[in-house]
Amino acid sequence: QVQVEESGGGLVQAGGSLRLSCAASGGNFNGNAMGWYRQAPEKQLELVAAVTSGGRTTYGDSVDDRFTISRDFAKNAIYLQMNSLKSEDTAVYYCAVLRPGESDYWGQGTQVTVSS
Repeated sequence: QVQVEESGGGLVQAGGSLRLSCAASGGNFNGNAMGWYRQAPEKQLELVAAVTSGGRTTYGDSVDDRFTISRDFAKNAIYLQMNSLKSEDTAVYYCAVLRPGESDYWGQGTQVTVSS
């Protein structure tokens, strides 16, 4: 059974940093892209960052160079380093294993709250 689990969310003051982790189990996902998405209250789900099986990274339009995605293929894991956090970064952050043409695998999400 495939499981995707996020960790590392929490409450942080504006200007602070957080590092999110995501571990996928129940399969080998080295051939899949993996990514971080977020959903703020009353807003649509949006891409934060993704990394392909070849290590290429993509960032969403609303994300600037404050965020960095990385991947550990040996651990089926990805990470999101978030620096200089702003109140508008407050959202539930989801990790996904991306499977074109099939249903993606999603985690339950981790809450990130940035206080101003």
